[in-house]
Amino acid sequence: MDAGRGGQQTLRPGQGSRDHLQSAGGGARLTACPARGAAWPNADHVRMRELAALAAPPLIDGEPVPDTLTDLDPADALSQHFVAWVRGAAPYIHAFRGKTFVIGFGGEIAAGEQAQKLAYDCNLLSALGIRLVLVHGARPQIDAELARRGVESRFHNNVRVTDADALDGVKAAIAVTRLELEALLSQGLPNTPMAGSYIRVTGGNFIIARPEGVVDGVDLQFTGAVRKILAEEIAADLDQQNVVLISPLGVSPSGEIFNLPLEKVAEEVAVALSAEKLLYLCDAPGLLDVDGQLIDSITADAAERMLQAGQGLTEDLDLYLPCAIRAVRKGVNRVHLIDRDRDGALLLEFFTHQGVGTVVSRDVLFRLREATVDDVGALVSLLAPLEADGTLVRRGRELLEQEITRFSVVEHDGMLVGCAALYPFSDERAAELACLAVMAEYREAGLGEMLLRRMERRAREQSLEALFVLTTRTAHWFRERGFVEVGPERLPSKKRDLYNFQRRSKVLVKTI
Repeated sequence: MDAGRGGQQTLRPGQGSRDHLQSAGGGARLTACPARGAAWPNADHVRMRELAALAAPPLIDGEPVPDTLTDLDPADALSQHFVAWVRGAAPYIHAFRGKTFVIGFGGEIAAGEQAQKLAYDCNLLSALGIRLVLVHGARPQIDAELARRGVESRFHNNVRVTDADALDGVKAAIAVTRLELEALLSQGLPNTPMAGSYIRVTGGNFIIARPEGVVDGVDLQFTGAVRKILAEEIAADLDQQNVVLISPLGVSPSGEIFNLPLEKVAEEVAVALSAEKLLYLCDAPGLLDVDGQLIDSITADAAERMLQAGQGLTEDLDLYLPCAIRAVRKGVNRVHLIDRDRDGALLLEFFTHQGVGTVVSRDVLFRLREATVDDVGALVSLLAPLEADGTLVRRGRELLEQEITRFSVVEHDGMLVGCAALYPFSDERAAELACLAVMAEYREAGLGEMLLRRMERRAREQSLEALFVLTTRTAHWFRERGFVEVGPERLPSKKRDLYNFQRRSKVLVKTI
């Protein structure tokens, strides 16, 4: 995900690219490109220049992309980067078409400027064939409405106590919030991302609720819990290519109305629909480790330990993380926690190689970490077959012990199954990626790309600008991941002096 994160990470299997896909392209949310020669609006132009420099793959139609945008006319550079990004997103588009995504978000988004951008992005997801269910909250709107009515907002363990007076305010606030969201999703003005589109937004009495009851001696009254989701009815609407918008209210068989927590509604809907993804837009970039670095992905078990320890939890994460853990254990494929304030977060999470948040998964995951001297024996065994057939240059145990800090390794159930090493050439702002190796039975799990991403991150942390590799057998694998073949003369001078012309390794370079 975020390239700058550090420390030990827990990664999910098949994560060679996000969600088992392989793509050399990065990505970003782009607005419609103006006619050739026309000027971009200032903010978009600046944003596009930043994104193009960070996200574009280094090949366009088989040719290297210039190192900086200044090497090309700005209009040509933007056009090339746009084409590359769209092509890089294509595998994700194919994979997600027809899949069900449930997106939960609080009233903070509905009340803020991000609501417009969320509508744009949901429109695009729907147009790409993704079956969307949106579950909105309305806590700020409810607080404001109750204050206007002179009704006190009362909470117990961060759950609203909804008496009869409060329920009237809850219903009014949620109704207005829903109407405003429907209006945003119904736009179709020219010169906007929704031009020419039409989204059918539907809803209904899909949620059967019950009272939450008395908790710790406090009667929550009309605060309720989900009893049942009418999944067949929601699925029928999705089959009609509608976007289903669900408000956090439920009805009981006796005709009562209950105020429900949006995070639990989203969880129950995702489980009932066997959704491919459940996504929460929250007040943090995702889960953070003890060093404050974003955690790319995490198992439900590890997330539960973080929850019990209270580690790195914000107000939203404290609410959403338990739902995420339960959802993946009940069959939802992935739960994503991403920053509600990041523009285009949905698109970056779903359609780029790195993503931008934390993914919670039930699966047993691989673990990526830095090597220690205790790993030398396992490294010898891992590298031996590849050294024997000439794929890798032979390294002895002594050399591995000396250079062990250059290695990162992947474990599966405590067994070392992959490795890679980074050799920096700081004077020339480049680094060599070496010893990239994965056990044969794990080569379809995307571990090579996990290790490649770790090496790229380590190189960027050292302010290096290029990564190069020498290979005799796997040039195509690297080309597919953005490396460009060059001659030995492009190597850093110290490495060039050691180049073995008899081995005739191909040299490939990637700008990072």
